[in-house]
Amino acid sequence: MVLLRFLSGPQADGFQAVRHFPFHVGRAPDNDLCLDAAGIWDYHFMLDLRVDEGFIFQTFETAFAAVNDQPMTSARLRNGDVVSFGSAKIQFWLSAPIQRGLLLPELLVWTLLILVTLSQFGLIYYLLGLN
Repeated sequence: MVLLRFLSGPQADGFQAVRHFPFHVGRAPDNDLCLDAAGIWDYHFMLDLRVDEGFIFQTFETAFAAVNDQPMTSARLRNGDVVSFGSAKIQFWLSAPIQRGLLLPELLVWTLLILVTLSQFGLIYYLLGLN
């Protein structure tokens, strides 16, 4: 999952989770992230995920934005990049992965190890003829 961290504006130090792509940002209410701040267009930019390229930032038509203080209309985003547009600044973050519980696979492995060990003891007992 991607997190957008607000660095300026009324939502400063807040986060927005991005769970689907393309993700649209702008002033219009039908955007995925609607920001009402100075200098932000109705449809300002979008984030997209392309398998062969990674996370792509692209502005709409004549909207202005900068990535790491470099004016850009399209860029590949990396973890920690800062996107400035209008009076807003956000930071692009990859969230920490959620680890699945390993209790069931671990119990299965331990059960198999115990069964193998018991069967080896049974085989040794049988081969030695101690029955």
